[in-house]
Amino acid sequence: MLTTQRKQLILDRLAREGQIVAKTLAAELQTSEDTIRRDLRELAQAGRLQRVHGGALPAAPAAGDLKLREQLSTHEKVELGRYGASLVRPGLVVILDGGTTALQVARHLDPALRATIVTHSPTVAVAAAEHPRVEILMLGGRLFRHSMVNVGAAVIAAAAQLRADLYFMGVTGVHPEAGLSTGDAEEAAVKRALHERAAETIVLASAEKLMAASPFVVAPLTEITAIVVPRKTPERTLRALRAGGVKVRVVA
Repeated sequence: MLTTQRKQLILDRLAREGQIVAKTLAAELQTSEDTIRRDLRELAQAGRLQRVHGGALPAAPAAGDLKLREQLSTHEKVELGRYGASLVRPGLVVILDGGTTALQVARHLDPALRATIVTHSPTVAVAAAEHPRVEILMLGGRLFRHSMVNVGAAVIAAAAQLRADLYFMGVTGVHPEAGLSTGDAEEAAVKRALHERAAETIVLASAEKLMAASPFVVAPLTEITAIVVPRKTPERTLRALRAGGVKVRVVA
C-alpha cells in the first residue's frame, strides 16, 4: 500500500471509529509499527490528527484562531450560549472563559441581571458590559491574540484570589480518555487555575470539539460538573462521554 493510501485509510478510520491503535493497524496492514508511527507523526505535523500514547485521536478543528472558530458551528454556539446564560442567576460570581461560545453566553445574559462576571477575555468583557447591572472583573496579563485572552502569571495570581460560584470553561477538545484539552500551554494553565477557584465548572461544547483532542490537557472529564452538548449529538458520542464519568446535558 502506498504511503498516501495508508494515510487516507488512517484518516478515514479516525473519522469512523474515533481512534487509531498503531499496533493493531500495523498488524492489519502487515507493516511495521514504525511505519504507522511515522504516518501518524506526519499527519499530526499537518494538523490532521492528535497523537497519543499507542496511537492517535482526531485533531480538534476548534484549535484554530478566533476568526476561524467564529465560522464553526455558529448556530450551535448560539444555542449553547443561550443555555449557559440561563444558568447565571442573580448574585452569582461567574467566570467566563474566552472563545466564541463564551461570547454567546455574555450576549444572552438577562438584561436585568445583577451578577458579577469575571473574565480574562477583552471581547467577552465588552459583550458583558452591554448589561448595565452586571459587575465586570477583568483579569489582566499578556494578550494572547490567537484566542484574544490574557494569559500568564498575572492572570493565575489574580485567579488565586477568587471564589466563584460557576466557571464556564472553554476547550478545543473533549474526549473521554484524553480529557479536556486546548492548543496552548499557557491557556491550559490559566484554565486549570480558574477551574480550581470555582464551585462548579461547566463546559459548553459544540460538535467539532467532541471526541477530539488537542496537545495540552486541562483536566479529566471526571473533575467537572457537566458538559453541555448540542441537541443533534449522536447517541454513540453521548454514551462515550457518559462512560468517561461526566454528566452530559443535551440542549433541548
